[in-house]
Amino acid sequence: MLVTPDRIAAVMALSTTPHSFAELDDQVSRGLPKEALRASIARIAESTEARRELLYRIVPEATFKRRRDLLSAEESERAERLARVFATAQFVWDSDDDAREFLNGPHPMLNGRTPLDVSLTELGARRVEELLGRLFYGLSA
Repeated sequence: MLVTPDRIAAVMALSTTPHSFAELDDQVSRGLPKEALRASIARIAESTEARRELLYRIVPEATFKRRRDLLSAEESERAERLARVFATAQFVWDSDDDAREFLNGPHPMLNGRTPLDVSLTELGARRVEELLGRLFYGLSA
């Protein structure tokens, strides 16, 4: 694992910073604030339209609008996954701009799909994190 729970929490702008993955998991299972997902998306997508599209790919529009303050546990897992992948890319590239460019550009090791698209599932996110680890350690990607 290249990133720590506090770096993941920073992407989501969480008010309570977890100091372990157990604490982060506890926050996710209780439900993250809706704003945590918005904060992650704001760092990943550049345009308003791209932010809106990504938000509603993670939580359907009608469902998101019905939520008062907290996401469900399942939606929170998706929000955490998105933040984790971005935090890992940011760690590898040491730049928000470069991380955003990596996530939004097609990659040959992902069959020409963007890392962002692939990471919308847990197994896909693991593939992207593995790719980022290989890039970080200078292994053939």
